[in-house]
Amino acid sequence: MMKRGTIAETPRLILGTWLQSDRDLFREINADPKVMEFFPFRRSHEEADAFLGKLNEMMTSDGLGFYAVVLKDTDEPIGFCGLSHPNLPGIFPNEAIEIGWRLATRFWGNGYINESAGALLDKTFSRPDIDEVVSFAVAANHRSTNVMQRLGMRREQDRDFNHPRVPATHPHLKRHVVYTVSRDEWQAHRPA
Repeated sequence: MMKRGTIAETPRLILGTWLQSDRDLFREINADPKVMEFFPFRRSHEEADAFLGKLNEMMTSDGLGFYAVVLKDTDEPIGFCGLSHPNLPGIFPNEAIEIGWRLATRFWGNGYINESAGALLDKTFSRPDIDEVVSFAVAANHRSTNVMQRLGMRREQDRDFNHPRVPATHPHLKRHVVYTVSRDEWQAHRPA
């Protein structure tokens, strides 16, 4: 049986590589209308399986990737949290680092995203070459923007944008708000 590689740990969580046994959870979060409310698509089981197969390959030696978030006590996967380049030329510079997450609805409201995102921000800002992390969401996605605020991220209204990959068939999902946190802001805000 394959063992999960650990990227970061918190008191309650492990952030690590994906296992094939995580497939059902990954299918669930990619098809759940509540989780995917602010995305213009849902993934079929086949699409979710194909994407899950690529996630470990997408993890980089410099700490980028979308990591499985797993309950330490039970080894149960509950969602993901990760860092990536947004790949939105003209909106963010190529070297920009974005933090993002998704969690199965039955685990909402327990602070798991704050905990896992905090661990990744700690890890990211330990690198001398990263001074800022961004996050963005559909303007109406208050669940995500509330997490950004709890993480000490600050709204940068002048950087809000219309997402170029959101199709015209979903105009209500086009406008995205941007939050950022700098290394200094994170170190001043982060819990002891």
